[in-house]
This record gives sequence, structure tokens and C-alpha cells, in this order.
Amino acid sequence: MNNIDNFFSRNPLDFADKYLAYLSKVIEKINPNEISNFISMLIEIKEKNAQVFFIGNGGSAATSSHFANDLAIGINDYSKPLRVTSLTDNVPVITAIANDFSYKEIFSRQLMVLANEGDMLVAISASGNSENLIEAVEYANSNKIKTLAITSFDGGKLKSLSNHSIHIPTDYGEYGPAEDAHMIIDHLVGSFLMRFFKSDLNN
Repeated sequence: MNNIDNFFSRNPLDFADKYLAYLSKVIEKINPNEISNFISMLIEIKEKNAQVFFIGNGGSAATSSHFANDLAIGINDYSKPLRVTSLTDNVPVITAIANDFSYKEIFSRQLMVLANEGDMLVAISASGNSENLIEAVEYANSNKIKTLAITSFDGGKLKSLSNHSIHIPTDYGEYGPAEDAHMIIDHLVGSFLMRFFKSDLNN
């Protein structure tokens, strides 16, 4: 794939056309088996009444919040809900940890309080090299918490460090298409689970 700078045009229509073509190529390279594995893990977590925690920085923090909304509330199953939390959402907790300890620990220290063996941690990062995500995944791996990374670029450290991954192969530095694709994963997984658990209730 060509870096977006290689086809940048000052004509917005031309740029839009080429950006969408680039994004289509990115989506074509996603491995659906990785998505299927993620869905199976979420179904298992729900059956065990365990928890899922999402983490990320910047745009990936927003994606984490969106995932938590779509999977906890969007699937609309309250008899035995999928318990999902984004650890990016509590600003007082995040700033307290960053101020009193270090920014590197803003997620790992939340996991120390909230997570249990058998829970699941999903770390979202385009680069895969954010120190606070790596710290959290290392803590989770050491405490029998399942880990899955959703990455882009070359996957960074997170891709190999996590138990499982969904990798979105984009050119390095292309945060827009990377985060676009991460949101597609969110909506794909949420759409499936909403229908899957609805069909369970109707049978």
C-alpha cells in the first residue's frame, strides 16, 4: 500500500476517493479468523460471568469507550450481561495514578483493583508500543487475565506480548485508517453479538 502522503491532493474530492480506496485495501487485509476468535472469547467470558476491560490512548481511548458501550449496552442482554468496562473513562482515577505514581501505571493499577483471574483485557493501539498498555498487558499475563491486542502499523510490542491479537496492517503513521478499521471491528463484533444473544433468547 502507498502512504497517504503519496496520493495527497489539494482537491478534496480526489483525496476522498483515494482515502476510501486506501481504507478498502486495509480492510481487505484483516484476518477474519482473528475476529472470530475474539468473538468466541467474548462469548466464553459472558458465560463465565467474567469481565472485559478495554484500554487505549488518544483516539484508541475513545475507541475503548465505544467498545464498552456497544458490547455492554448495545447487545441488549440484561439477564446475563456481558460485563465490559473501559478503563479510559474515569478521569479522577487516571489523573490520581498519573500524579501519584506514573502515567505508565494508569491502567495496570486499575486492573489491580478491578480485575480477577479469568477476566479479559483488550489493549487498543495503532503503534502497539505505548508503555502504559504494555505495562497493563504484562500485569494481566502475570495474573491469568486473558489478553488481546488490536493493533496497526507493524503491531509493535503489544502484538507479540498479548495472548491473542487482531492486526490491522496499515502503513506506519496512518492513524486515521488504523482507527477507522478498529471501529469497524467494534461494530462488526457488536452487531454479531447483539443478534447472537437475541437468537438465544428466542429459542
